[in-house]
Amino acid sequence: MTAGLSRALLALDRVTTQAALAAACFALAVAVGAGAWQVFTRFLVSQPSPWSEALVRQALVWMVMLGVAGAIREGALVAIDVTRSALKGRARLVLEVVIFAAIVLLFAVLFWFGWEMANRVRLQTIAGLEVSIAWGYAAIPAGSVFAIIGALAALLDRRGTATEGAASGQV
Repeated sequence: MTAGLSRALLALDRVTTQAALAAACFALAVAVGAGAWQVFTRFLVSQPSPWSEALVRQALVWMVMLGVAGAIREGALVAIDVTRSALKGRARLVLEVVIFAAIVLLFAVLFWFGWEMANRVRLQTIAGLEVSIAWGYAAIPAGSVFAIIGALAALLDRRGTATEGAASGQV
């Protein structure tokens, strides 16, 4: 891969991962706000809100699917630390490529089935929110795209990861 293309992909990753993480933080804030509203209306007013629980659920799904891109990019997923640290040179590169391929395969499958499910349920609505349930399922293919971009960037930019720093006490 040429250096120019590599730089362009890393720049794309910086923009998309930061956008995904900002959206994930917003989804967390929405979930916290809606959850607090649900507690207030249920226990203090004794009239539970019909929409807040469904909104919390959808916001948390979006938060996780968008946040996984940052976790992949920083190497914060479950890792094979012992094997990775024992390998050097070409063997380590092979392991990293295998890990990259596994991540891309997983998120490609999630993208495909998430897209299919979103299309399949697009005419159904989320009880309490009265919006298409496809918006909830759309988090799966959207997050998968960000995750694949993050995985490619992590492979191209193989510097120290969060798991290496934690293992060596540099956190």
